[in-house]
Amino acid sequence: MWYIIIGIALCAVALLLASCSKGLWNSKAGVERTGVSVVAHRAAAGLAPENSLAAVDKALAAGVDAIEVDVHLTADGELVVCHDNTIERTTNGKGRIADMTLEEIRAYRIVDADGAVTDEVVPTLGDVLWRINGGCRVLVEAKRTKDAERMAKALINEIALYQAAEWVAVQSFDTDVLAHIHRLGHPFALEKLFYFKVPLLPFAYDGSLTRFNCSKYDYISSFNFYYKYISPRLVKKIHSCGKSIKVWTLDAPKESPMLPVDGVITNRPDLWKR
Repeated sequence: MWYIIIGIALCAVALLLASCSKGLWNSKAGVERTGVSVVAHRAAAGLAPENSLAAVDKALAAGVDAIEVDVHLTADGELVVCHDNTIERTTNGKGRIADMTLEEIRAYRIVDADGAVTDEVVPTLGDVLWRINGGCRVLVEAKRTKDAERMAKALINEIALYQAAEWVAVQSFDTDVLAHIHRLGHPFALEKLFYFKVPLLPFAYDGSLTRFNCSKYDYISSFNFYYKYISPRLVKKIHSCGKSIKVWTLDAPKESPMLPVDGVITNRPDLWKR
């Protein structure tokens, strides 16, 4: 019982620090942009309907270094590209992706930021990999799931099918998915998402408070944090472990932290590639 109380207390402290502390996190403006990888968030959500093939095309035209997309598993085991676990916000349909087949999801059309129905259907991961075909790197975010092993196997199989291991990486908040991919064996990179690292304590928040150290994540190539909550100490620590660090989701270059991060995940890659 005591460890539950301690865990709750630590979470409360972490969230308080995250919401109000500016002295412990960096808040300067102006990024060190030389050598920073520009990653189009949700395929380029600021330029076209998020996670659509139209957004993929916009990102490619902008000359991005990588395109990030989100994936969920359908009821029939297909990997579809959508951020939410339902299709209600991003299409003119309704339903939970995990309860729907690919055919059922394809019956609806993607809507744009104003709610207008487009001609676009929800793409599969295979559609995205085929469209990009090595034209840039792809960062696939595996969304949280109750069946981490099934998600891991589907990702390994799909990336192998398109012979994309050299230009694809998989990131997730869900450590179980990443751990299953690592256990099963993978020729592609794995990256770990966090909201923030608790200052002065060996914990980070990824939806729950978890112990953070490099040895725990020795199979991870990059740690990706919300841009408002990174610090010089954190960047130095991650680089000292031989790992990369990316920040998300940062749209305006003028709001970027003055830190030597390795990548910026952004809805407006066009602003960063100018």
